[in-house]
Amino acid sequence: MKMGPSVKRMPFYAKVGRRAIYNLYIGDTTVNYTGTPRPALAINGTIPAPTLEFTEGDTAEIYVHNETMMETSIHWHGVILPNQYDGVSYLTTAPIEPGETHHYIFPLLQHGTYWYHSHTMTQQQSGLYGAFIIHQKQAPPQKEYTLLLSDWTDENPAEVERSLHNQTDWYAIKKGSTQNYAEAILNGHFKTKLTNEWKRMAAMDVSDVYYDKFFSNGKEEQQNPFKAGDQVKLHIVNGSSSTYFWLKYAGGKITVTANDGEDVQPIKVDRMIVAVAETYDVLVTIPKDGLYEFLATAEDRTKSTSLWLGSGVKVKAAPLPKLKYFAGMEMMNNMMALNGNLKKIDGMEMSNQMMDMNTVMYPEIIGYTGSSAKSKLDSGKQKKDNIAGMDMTNSSGANLVTLNYGMLRSAKRTNLPPGPTKLLTFNLTGNMNRYVWTINNKTVSEADKILVKKGENVRIILYNNTMMRHPMHLHGHYFRLLNGQGDYSPLKNTLDIAPMETDTIEFAATASGDWFFHCHILYHMMSGMGRIFSYENSPVNPEVPDPASSIKAVYADDRRFYTMAKAALESNGSYGDLSFANTRWKVQTMWNLGLNDNKGYESETMIGRYFGQMQWLYGYAGFDYHSKINPPEKNLFGQVSDKNNIHTAVAGIAYTLPLLVVTDARIDANGKFRVQLGREDIPITSRLRFSIMGNTDKEYSSGFRYIITKYFSVSSHYDTDTGFGAGISLSY
Repeated sequence: MKMGPSVKRMPFYAKVGRRAIYNLYIGDTTVNYTGTPRPALAINGTIPAPTLEFTEGDTAEIYVHNETMMETSIHWHGVILPNQYDGVSYLTTAPIEPGETHHYIFPLLQHGTYWYHSHTMTQQQSGLYGAFIIHQKQAPPQKEYTLLLSDWTDENPAEVERSLHNQTDWYAIKKGSTQNYAEAILNGHFKTKLTNEWKRMAAMDVSDVYYDKFFSNGKEEQQNPFKAGDQVKLHIVNGSSSTYFWLKYAGGKITVTANDGEDVQPIKVDRMIVAVAETYDVLVTIPKDGLYEFLATAEDRTKSTSLWLGSGVKVKAAPLPKLKYFAGMEMMNNMMALNGNLKKIDGMEMSNQMMDMNTVMYPEIIGYTGSSAKSKLDSGKQKKDNIAGMDMTNSSGANLVTLNYGMLRSAKRTNLPPGPTKLLTFNLTGNMNRYVWTINNKTVSEADKILVKKGENVRIILYNNTMMRHPMHLHGHYFRLLNGQGDYSPLKNTLDIAPMETDTIEFAATASGDWFFHCHILYHMMSGMGRIFSYENSPVNPEVPDPASSIKAVYADDRRFYTMAKAALESNGSYGDLSFANTRWKVQTMWNLGLNDNKGYESETMIGRYFGQMQWLYGYAGFDYHSKINPPEKNLFGQVSDKNNIHTAVAGIAYTLPLLVVTDARIDANGKFRVQLGREDIPITSRLRFSIMGNTDKEYSSGFRYIITKYFSVSSHYDTDTGFGAGISLSY
């Protein structure tokens, strides 16, 4: 139900009987967290948004007022509610247009820790997220605190998204994780680097984006004056857009009591990783006078954020050291086949976070440093045994218990009701080079909706065939994670699935309408990693009266074209290209302009499509215009090439070879062939890049580019047409 704009601001919160009424005002704001002001979005003027608190059995009545100049939405993550209030624009709920107020009303039949966030574009990264706590009826008194973790970038998130599709390694430069050739040689990993590129892989990383800060409730540090002896229940929400967090507590053990809002039998651990969009309830005790650090460190270990509990002298948690990326690269080389798929290890099936493949990169884990990674992935039984040993149970000679899903045991039986089983197999697939994220090599817009019937039990076998972790979230349902706990398998709404893992989940089909299932890393979701479950014979959703038209808006996310450009201005002329590309298609125009007619000029405009899961094959067609005052000469095929005035249609294919060398074979309308080999941006050092090209028309070029900023470099190159030059390069 939609209402007109508010004339008078209503109070933030009111309680009328069992109705808990909130007013949320979404507005534009400017933040200045790191000295760089940038536009952002806020609810009731705060980032993160205010925490909404309820009691089980309440009716939530929430008015969302959009005071911005763009449409928006709010999804109530993990809350079981009617389909029309789920908050995915155009799929379940109408978008909230500028100046509109949207009224949500639904009963709360559960308790636990949840959260809410925008499901429109990249608005979550800009600040539209908050905690949603439903307290248990007649719960015993308990000191508690809500800890909402998040990531922050000074860049406009839309620019972050575009950059990820632009194959830039600027974020790796900022994080010091380029794994360049100079660094590889200095660390004795030249062969490791060469093998990595022979398998056509980009540098090893555990997170896509460089973040300027990480937050606890909107600040780098929070402090709460609990007292010695207090036991505190922390409602932990990972509200980040793409960051996993490692959690440690300086005051002792962490007792896990709930995950994704569902109670589990208590588990004591020393540390735990919380995936994007997951929630946990944990108990911690303040052992004595002092201020104890509850430390949340980003998985890439670039920065951290802290909650300090207690009072007095600070007691810090041991920080996590930097990752050993070449050890991870060595491991990845052994896991990856030449065709881009992960190689399953004989006799061993990994699941439920039981083995953390990144352990080889953790310096704090004894025995898993440097070049030892390769020896632990040799072959056969040894390979199996060595990987099984990477369970993080040893650190500096002491026992270190790390939470994994196999340890989660529900506090109640979770068996599904009797009914037929619908079995689905989802392979999580992706292409880091072009930043395409898919399921079974199809984006949301490329796949049909998955039809389900009420009364069915849906079982999904997921295999992660990528080198990234993926937090897979199902809207509107809880699923059982089959983790060996039988009748007490835990209920979850978000599943962290690590590389090479196979996990099985199942849920009872008891709802109606369409429901989204997707990776909750914001930029993976926008790229297309998801599916839509659709109940057969569902009544018309009043929020989506024209579903055929609305679904096109949902599909538009992963069909979006991104602009990319490079331009060099050097003493011998100018060269560069401009392209518009999406998941499968690219339109590109390139130029090479000399300073005069003797140096020549060239322009090519092409449209093409990428093929295959890894998209190493690219087919294209277009037009070539080429002019240079030069006598005709023969190419390497013996065909005469007259560059004085070439204007012809062309068609060809490009294929990425090992070492990331691109071979390009084409024919023009005059019957002339050309084969070209080349590679751009070979990482010599963290900022120095080398490019080289040669073709059968006897054209050759090579050059260097030194990266100053994300958009600006100094460069030099030699080209057979234009000679040697030096100047600047601009990238977008």
